[in-house]
Amino acid sequence: MSQIHASRILILDFGSQYTQLIGRRIREIGVYCEIYPWDVAPQKIVDFDPHGIILSGSPESTTQANSPRAPSIVWGKNIPILGICYGMQTIAVQMGGKTQGSLTSEFGYANVKISAQSRLLKDLNDNQDDDNGDAPQNQQSLDVWMSHGDKVTTVPDGFIITGSSANCPIAVMEDISNRIFCVQFHPEVTHTKQGEAILARFVLDICKCKPNWLTNNIIEENIIHIREKVGTDHVILGLSGGVDSSVVAALLHKALGTQLTCVFVDTGLLRLHEGDQVMATFAQHMGVKVIRVDAEVRFLSALKGERDPEKKRKIIGGLFVDIFEEESNKIKDAKWLAQGTIYPDVIESAGTKNGKAHVIKSHHNVGGLPAHMRLK
Repeated sequence: MSQIHASRILILDFGSQYTQLIGRRIREIGVYCEIYPWDVAPQKIVDFDPHGIILSGSPESTTQANSPRAPSIVWGKNIPILGICYGMQTIAVQMGGKTQGSLTSEFGYANVKISAQSRLLKDLNDNQDDDNGDAPQNQQSLDVWMSHGDKVTTVPDGFIITGSSANCPIAVMEDISNRIFCVQFHPEVTHTKQGEAILARFVLDICKCKPNWLTNNIIEENIIHIREKVGTDHVILGLSGGVDSSVVAALLHKALGTQLTCVFVDTGLLRLHEGDQVMATFAQHMGVKVIRVDAEVRFLSALKGERDPEKKRKIIGGLFVDIFEEESNKIKDAKWLAQGTIYPDVIESAGTKNGKAHVIKSHHNVGGLPAHMRLK
């Protein structure tokens, strides 16, 4: 396994609006992570071989019989687990505790008093004094962000309550011997002042991950990987001028030099003069070989009369593939099509198998190539 992937965290997504933010925070700590839907095949979790697992929040309710649950393989791997919000609630229910719905949802700031020795929250403190006189002076407490309807009312065997708030008596619970930690609040949002420290404590200290997911390491390893995979073949890159494809263009140019040809498809849908800026940046300033294809008429004709956004995206994606293939036929030794896609686009395009999470929108560079296309 490569250095940058040697330590890895798996995030199971139960549908929270903050799940992508959890992933971002883990990567900012310097550790590689991936996000899988909560109902992913258990073998994929085994194959990923994580050092720790984080269960995300969700708009669902654990009080409903058919609400999402963590796969049993999570408990069988004997690795640290962190449950956040709904993740905490499903851990409680699945391990023999209880949850109940609240008459009103709690959304916003809360102060969590640390009531017992906590492995996860040790030495983290926001308030030295309690202005309301409700707690002993200098009691450890944290300023956090809550967003939940249900709450845990009975902890499972082996857990202790280590934190509580005015509206949530069980705000933090821990099974220290089995390394299972649960917080009702959201450490991934900036409103939780010690959120980064909490996640770092879990990932670096409890899971023993090494912070090797760093920019220089990523670039170096990808260049080696690209050269090994491509060999002496030629690569066509679909260049749009956006951040995703532009980063990949710069990376491939550094790895392959003249083996790269960028195909910039001018769809006629760009900002004024943006096409000229793309050509100036890559062709003139960076010395990348770029073919500009004026496809405005083709795209506008294909889109004419169509009002549905999802159908528009698929029309655009199909035309991109057609144009890339046309251009690749003109280039000797062109064997590969490269595209750049940010990770949230992959998640948005995927969905899950049972309808609990849905495809948000398709992206033209997600989902693979049609069978008839000769490029890899």
